[in-house]
Amino acid sequence: MATAKTKILIVGSGPAGYTAAIYASRANLKPMLYEGMQPGGQLTTTTTVENFPGFPEGIDGNMLMMQMREQAEKFGADIRSGMVSAIDMSKRPFAVTTDDGEIEADAVIIATGATAKYLGLADEQRYAGCGVSACATCDGFFYRGKNVAVVGGGDTAIEEAMYLSTLAKKVYLIVRRNELRASKTMQERLATVDNIEVMYEHETVGLDGEGGVEKAILKYRKGKADEKTVEIAIDGFFLAIGHKPNTELFPGIETDEQGYIKVKGSTSHTNIEGVFACGDVCDPRYRQAITAAASGCKAAKDAELWLMENK
Repeated sequence: MATAKTKILIVGSGPAGYTAAIYASRANLKPMLYEGMQPGGQLTTTTTVENFPGFPEGIDGNMLMMQMREQAEKFGADIRSGMVSAIDMSKRPFAVTTDDGEIEADAVIIATGATAKYLGLADEQRYAGCGVSACATCDGFFYRGKNVAVVGGGDTAIEEAMYLSTLAKKVYLIVRRNELRASKTMQERLATVDNIEVMYEHETVGLDGEGGVEKAILKYRKGKADEKTVEIAIDGFFLAIGHKPNTELFPGIETDEQGYIKVKGSTSHTNIEGVFACGDVCDPRYRQAITAAASGCKAAKDAELWLMENK
């Protein structure tokens, strides 16, 4: 069986991958895209997306990704539902192992995203999309005037809690330790917000509710003698304990201390010639659908120019 060849291989879907495929297809580069384990990416776990431009009434996350996928296919992208299992970046063209067999790619665009870290509770899956979220900016709007909880003790958790405090009636910040890990500046800002209650030495052990989250069940762990169960009435439960960039497939790619792929300046170029990154896999700061889509455009344009210069 002959080895398949492509000018551009896009690994991963979601707003970044599909947008890269749209731009590369319109440049007549005939990209090949492997969607991976979660076609459409994290956005497919969101019921309604209200902050993506062009949809004043909002749009279902699955529908938005389906439309992006169809747009890429319309212009000639070869979109495949399988997996990429290995990439040899030590030789040119790059040797890629997939579910469909071996592929040779002149350039690679990495759009594998980042996975939000969860506590590992069964209730998190039970209420996914029905009160449990890992993105306050994405879903906070649905909890205007309601009570919510944020889990975490770092800068991100405080940022999420402070953002939610502008929408929600009350925000509980659930911190497992007896102190915050966040920077002093962030802690000082937190102290100025009246409707955030910090619950130190509390650990979430469950969620409950009919058709959606109605309460969180916590363990107070100041000491074994003081351990007790606490319940708080909430409508939304937000995880802010970090993200894990999906970079395991890419040996030799330079990352920061958190594992996010480093890109050169404002481009999508990585430390390996002919390899580009876009979306959440290289974005520890914003992690929004619109910024992911924009970086997908950049990756496709950078790859197009690089291919022209390196025929």
